[in-house]
Amino acid sequence: MNKESKKLAKDLYFLKPVLSFEEACEYTGLSKSWMYKLTHRGDIPHYKPDGKKIYFKTTEIENWLLRNKVSSNAEIKSKAAIHSLA
Repeated sequence: MNKESKKLAKDLYFLKPVLSFEEACEYTGLSKSWMYKLTHRGDIPHYKPDGKKIYFKTTEIENWLLRNKVSSNAEIKSKAAIHSLA
């Protein structure tokens, strides 16, 4: 398998609905040790069907990554203007 084929195969697993622990680490860019801490503390949604291996739903990882949005200055000003008119 050439380099391009390997990269394509690697990128395609991100389309899977469920990721293994290693795939989730790569998907998020988080280290394995940090991901273990997050799962141990219950800070990130995960599944352990047999009590050992850890799996993640891609959609839940995306939602977790996009939590705690920081609004832009334009969004804040827009909300303030709407609120002051009410």
